[in-house]
Parts: sequence; structure tokens; C-alpha cells
Amino acid sequence: MKNRKTRLLFTAVVLAASAEARITRIVIEHRDSPAYKGQSFGETGRYEWLRGHAYGELDPKDPLNAIITDLQFAPKNARGLVEYSATFTLAKPVDLGKASGVLLYDVANRGRIALAGSSTDAGALADLFKRGHVVVSSGWEGDVPARDGFETVTVPVAKNPDGSSITGPVLVRFSDMARNATTLPLMRGEGAGFPAPAPLSLDNTRLDNTGATLTRRIAEGSAIVPIRAADWAFADCSATPFPGVPDAGKICVKGGFDPTYLYELVYAAKDPMVLGIGYAATRDLNAFLRHAERDDSGTANPVAGKMAFAVARGSSQSGNFLRSFIDLGFNQDEAGGIVWDGINPNIAVRQLAMNFRFAAVGGGAQLYEPGSDGVVWWSDYKDEARRRPEAGLLDRCRASGTCPKIVETFGSFEFWGLRASPDLVGTSADRDIPLPANVRRYYFPGVTHGGGRGGFSAVPPAAPANCELPANPNPSSDTMRALTVALVDWVTKNAPPPPSQYPRFDQGELVAPTQAALGSPMIPGVPLPDGVINPLYDYELGASFRYNDLSGVIANEPPAIKQVLPSLVPREDADGNEAVGVGSTLHQAPLGTYLGWNVTARGFAKGRECGLNGAFVPFAASKAERVAAGDPRPSLEERYGSHEGYVAVVRAAAARLVRERFLLQEDADRLIAEAAASDVLKGK
Repeated sequence: MKNRKTRLLFTAVVLAASAEARITRIVIEHRDSPAYKGQSFGETGRYEWLRGHAYGELDPKDPLNAIITDLQFAPKNARGLVEYSATFTLAKPVDLGKASGVLLYDVANRGRIALAGSSTDAGALADLFKRGHVVVSSGWEGDVPARDGFETVTVPVAKNPDGSSITGPVLVRFSDMARNATTLPLMRGEGAGFPAPAPLSLDNTRLDNTGATLTRRIAEGSAIVPIRAADWAFADCSATPFPGVPDAGKICVKGGFDPTYLYELVYAAKDPMVLGIGYAATRDLNAFLRHAERDDSGTANPVAGKMAFAVARGSSQSGNFLRSFIDLGFNQDEAGGIVWDGINPNIAVRQLAMNFRFAAVGGGAQLYEPGSDGVVWWSDYKDEARRRPEAGLLDRCRASGTCPKIVETFGSFEFWGLRASPDLVGTSADRDIPLPANVRRYYFPGVTHGGGRGGFSAVPPAAPANCELPANPNPSSDTMRALTVALVDWVTKNAPPPPSQYPRFDQGELVAPTQAALGSPMIPGVPLPDGVINPLYDYELGASFRYNDLSGVIANEPPAIKQVLPSLVPREDADGNEAVGVGSTLHQAPLGTYLGWNVTARGFAKGRECGLNGAFVPFAASKAERVAAGDPRPSLEERYGSHEGYVAVVRAAAARLVRERFLLQEDADRLIAEAAASDVLKGK
């Protein structure tokens, strides 16, 4: 009787909410059933995946939408509403009666999707499917070009009320180009993978660079050398000598580019996309799938009435999306209900640079890219260093009663490369910011961005492209699988996850990013950490930029740097390994030093942080070998004695992680078997 009442109540909520849904039409364009080559996933059975488009409308006057930058300047239909469309991909059990009742929204990273079956993270998907979860991803990033295999959203361009173009400054930076290259595309974002906005002065025959500036510099922070306007053009010179053929998407330099330098282009752009619509599109699709019976045309919701709970997860850029989604109030749907009951922002310690004019959404914490400039802490904190009022990421959802349960996960690279420090100790770096009761934080010591490939081998991996040190194999994927289970149990059963584990200021576990403060061992041939960290800058972005919400309009490109704020990192032990947090089995049975940073080997950034990479410095095999090398760290033989001794340490670490609920038993069994089959001290 109790279950029947629960179902009736849930059905009533579904019917009430469906009348408010902002998704007006849903079109399923492709159905693969059964998917994944007909594989059966435990008791859930086979899965199918559906791909299509969701069409929606937004009322600019609705207070829930008013925070979207430039929404009021978007074109409107006859009802005064702003239209958009987004792709989606949904994986569900063929027999929907075997679904768990959990809708898991997987935030696409720069448009990439993982549900078509070709993902390298197929094991993680299989874990979700065995548990019967419905998994969905959708387009939310408006600057992702439409192409197969990507989730995209079509958002309108903002115009002035008289129909003229809205304009504003845009910065594009170029480095490490091919020697003597004459032409480069105007691209921004991580890996320079997204087209920059068009310059203002385009006509059919000419691109005037008046008012635009192109400069170059030999190093970050060095003197800027202007390039004469007569010596560059918005043009393509690859087949036609300078000044080339006018092209709004390219830049050409007389005599070619010199890869020794960094080039910076600032120009007036036109017609900004209303990118913040991506948040509302995600909100409304999830609300539709969770509550609606059908769309306005009568097309049925493919999971209608089956989704009792909703959880979201996202890594890196996608995790930043989740943090800003909560901060901006989008976890409240248009009917006043909660969108996601739980979220997992993974390896994400900033806000997403999306809800402002001419945003470069695909950025990666490079110089001048916003992201750490707003609120990045869950509890309220007064940002005295930047003279900003007390605020926290949960302010809006607390006011509306729509805060989710949050499992936050990140690792070493996020301190070194993505500015995690203020999340924990604020911009003054002088005290711990406490966590609210609905947030758990788990720190993965000694991992690269997203964790390494795992495995147990005495042979170090190759160095990542253009990095000095070998790649860091220390994984986080095994812990992540266990924590996903814990988050879902927290949401569906109210079963508390393990206590938070992360480095604290009051315990002396966070120190300055220098060898002296860290106590790092002096290892021959290994660079010191001094100067490697990505600094936390305080930018002057202009009076129309709303810093705390990372929204509004940036007036200054590039922005002036007002100050460099202090950053802390986790303390290391005598081996150079971090000792606080949820260490993987490999980290607890180390084969070397696992670093959250690496150093660029060549090019413009030589000697500085190397992309999104950590590093690995293996231990010597024997005492004689380490003494000959001048390595102060004990060798593998001194630590473990024999292969069997090493496997025993792995077994003990795995058992401890299972007890603490940071490792699933099936993964523990696999890891122990891998260690037993490894080459570590084989024959010793």
C-alpha cells in the first residue's frame, strides 16, 4: 500500500509539472535497439539508445531566465519567447520496467558524447547499465560546430533593439605555430578548437583591421611588441601573397609568423551568441524527461513516469558547468521543483566561462581566461582580497530549497594547473572554508587531470607529447566508480557517503608550491616545483562584468592584472608523494613519485606547466641502482623485498579501500590479480 501511494503521488507530480515544461517538441531521429551489439547488462538486460532533438522556448521575463546574459536581446517568436534546439542522446533499458528509477545526466565535454558505445570509458557505462540507470546527454555549448558524434545546441544571436549588431572586444592568442606559417585560423578554447567571433568590419571584398591590434612577446609577462596594421590582415595568405584573400575567420602576417613568439590579437567582434541558454536548455530537458508525459505535439516522453530520481555528473569543463548551473539557480525548474537530486562535479574547481558576452566556453584556465574570478566555494565566504561581498555557490538553491546532494572529486593536477586553492582556503589562503552538510569532498592525491591509465609496472610510461617527464599512471577511475554508487545511494536511500577526505589548512596539510615548503626530495634530473603552478590572478574585467556569477560583459581585453593571489598545494612526504586524501591502490603501493604537474620540454612554454599532464618519477629497482643515481628515495627492493611482498601491500590497500567504501569488491579483485601478474620485482 505504501509503494502504491508513493507511485500515485509521483504520478500526480508528473502530471502537474508536465503542463509547465519548456520543451515544446521532442523528435527522436535515430533508435538503435538493442544497442551495444546486443550486449546484456546483468539483470537489467539489453539497452537501446535514442538520438534526436529537443526544441524549447524561454521567456526572457521569467526571473529564472533573467540571469542569462543578453537573453533580452535575442529574437523572439510571436509569443514573445526565445527559441532554441538541442541534440540529445538517451540510453535506457529495452525493458523499461527494469529501469532503476534513476535518470543520470552525463554532461558532454566540449560536445563529445559517450553513449554511442565507442567511449574509452565503456567500463563506467557498463557499471551504470548493470544498475538499470537511464543515462542521457545533450547539447549545451553553443559554440560547438554541429557534426556527427557531438552534442550541440543552436542558440540565437543577440542584436540591438534596432536590429544592428552588438559589438565588443575579443582576444585571440596564438603560439607554437609552424615556422613561417603565413595564415592562422581565428580559434579559441582548449586546443584552440572553437571558432572565434567574426570581426566587425567584414564586407564581401575587404576586412578593415582599423582599431584592432596585433602584438607579440617573447615570454609571458615580457615586453609587448606591436605589429604595424599594414603588416597584417584578416585574410588567407596560404595561396595568395600578402595581403591575401579577405577572410573573417583567419589572420595573415606579412613575412609569416615566428613560433618563438606569442601573438595576441584584440579586435571588435559582432553578433554574440546567447550562450547562457545552454543552462536553461539542460534544465528544461531534464525536467521534461523526469516529469512530462508528452510534448506539445503529443510525442511521448520515452521514459515517462519512470524517473523518480535525477543525478548529474561532469568532468573538467563539464564539472565546471555543474558548478555554475547550481550557482546561477538553474537547479530550480520552471515549476519550482528540483532538477537534480545529486551532482558529481569531477576534476572541476572553477566556474564555467559561458554566461557572458563573447565567451570562449572551451577555455582551460589559461592566462586572461575567466573561470576562477567568481565564487568557487560552496559555503559563504567574504572575498576580502578582491573586495567582493560574502557569497557561495549554493546561495540561490538554498533560497529556493533546490540544493542537490554534492559529491565533489578532484586531484593533484587541479591544484597545480586549474587553481583549486581558493575553493578550499579562499583568495587570502589563510583559513579553511567549511563544507555545507550536503557536500562531500574527496581528494585524489598524486593524480594527473582525470587520473592515469592505472596498472602495476616497473617500466615507466612514455612522456606525454612535449613534456619532460614520464606520464603519471596513478588512476582515479576505480575510486570514481565506487563514489558514483555512493552518490546514487545517498540520493535514493539517504545513505550517507563516506566522510570527506581532503587536505586542510588547519592541519598543516596545505603549503606554498615550492620545494622548500613541500619538502620535495631532490631527485637528479627532475625539475623543482617552484614556478610551475598556474597563478591565481585578479583581473580588471570592467564595470559591466558580474564577477561573483561570472556573467555580464567584459570591457577589457586583455584585462589588466591587479594582483597575483596566493595559492596553496598539498604537502608531500619524503618520497614526494602527497599523503592526504583517497589514495588509489597504486598510490598506496607506490612504484615511484606521482606528481600533479609536468614540465614543457620545448616551444613557447618551455619550462612551464605542460598541458593537463602530471608526471611519474619511478623508484630505482635496487639500492645499488639508486645510490649510483643519487636518488634519496628507497628502492623497490628496499621497500617491498620481493614480488610477493609487493602484492601483499596491494592486497592490504585494496581491502582497506573496500572497507572505507572507496573501492568496489569486483575492482579490488581485479587490481590484486593485476598486481600478481605484474613485472614488479619479478624473480625477487
